[in-house]
Formats: sequence, structure tokens, C-alpha cells
Amino acid sequence: MKRTTEPELMDNALQAKAYAEADFESAHSALINQFTELFPDLEVTGELLDLGCGPGDISFRFAKLFGQANITGIDGAQAMLELARMRAESESLTHRIEFKETIIPSSTIPKKPYKLIVSNSLLHHLHNPDVLWNTVLQHSNPETVLFIADLCRPQNGEKARQIVAEFAANESNLLREDFYNSLLAAFRPDEIKGQLTKAGLEHLSITQTGHHLFIYGKRAKPF
Repeated sequence: MKRTTEPELMDNALQAKAYAEADFESAHSALINQFTELFPDLEVTGELLDLGCGPGDISFRFAKLFGQANITGIDGAQAMLELARMRAESESLTHRIEFKETIIPSSTIPKKPYKLIVSNSLLHHLHNPDVLWNTVLQHSNPETVLFIADLCRPQNGEKARQIVAEFAANESNLLREDFYNSLLAAFRPDEIKGQLTKAGLEHLSITQTGHHLFIYGKRAKPF
């Protein structure tokens, strides 16, 4: 099945509200568990960059995981960021988590020595995936750890509908349709390998768990 792109931004207020209120507990907990399995000894006490943070749930989870880290979350959707900032204030985390509105590629992402760059479900939104990998290169150093999570495009639309029915049965029709469109817009492992090779990041590892892909490693090639 060929890739079908979807809108790059989720800036509709109803869309943002539905996304923020959706039950991502299982999926996001699994993402953090996957991260800790891949990097069991990693401790981040410096700067962390979350690309495509949406309403911020992944940012908050990494803030909890790394209690001494400072997190910069960026997203192009104002409606999403408003929810993220409200949560940061309610949880008294504004001193550790900053959310900035910008669309990659961007010159306004704060220049910091990021120890860790993460991204969840941004790649499939991008019409040109190169902008993600170029942003990663621009804001990392050789020792920066990279952890990119996204969906994997299924074999056909019927399989995509089955995934939606299994994992989003209790969500709103709006969210279910967004999930379906996201599956159709996602990349497959061989396509991502090509993107990484083009960016000079071909040494990064790719692993698949169910309908999710994880791209990870240090920016520098291992010796």
C-alpha cells in the first residue's frame, strides 16, 4: 500500500482536545518502557528536546523519568501547546519544561547542548521526512542519544481498520479517523532506512513492536 499523506498540523481545537483526552496510557507507558529497555543505564541530567510534543504527555513522562532534566518541547500546533502549558502550570513544572511553537525546519528552536532528543508520532505527519532528520542533526552533538517513535504503515487499508478497531475502540470517531489516516501516512522500515542513509544516520537501529517503529542510538557512529 502506497503512503497517503495527511495534514502536517493538528491545530484544530476539537482535534487537540480529543487527542489530549484520549487514553494513551498503555501506548505511552509502553513507549517509556521500550526506551528504558534500550537505554537501561542512561541518566539524563541536562537538556532534552521533544520534537512534535503535541499536548506534552511524552515530555511530562520524560520529566518524571529524569528528575534532573530540563525539557524543551516544540510543536507547530498552537492548540496543542496551550494544553501542554496549562498542564505544566497545574503540575508546577514550568521551571523544567518549556513549550515553544515552531514548525520544522526552524531557526527558533533553542540552541542547547541536548543530551537526548526524542520524538513520538511526528515523522508520519511530515510530507518531507528529511526535515526531521536534518533537525536532529542540527540540534545534536556526537554523544546525543536519539529516540524516535512512530507508527508503521500496514499492508493495506483493511489491516489499518483492524488496528484502529483493536487499539482505539473506545475513542471518539474523530480520534479513530485520525488514527486511521496516520497509519496510512506512516513509513515502513525500508523507507526509514533510506531516509537515515540520506541523512548520514544509517548506523541508527530500527526495531518494530506491533504497529510501532523505534529508531534509536547515538548520533555518532559507534567505533
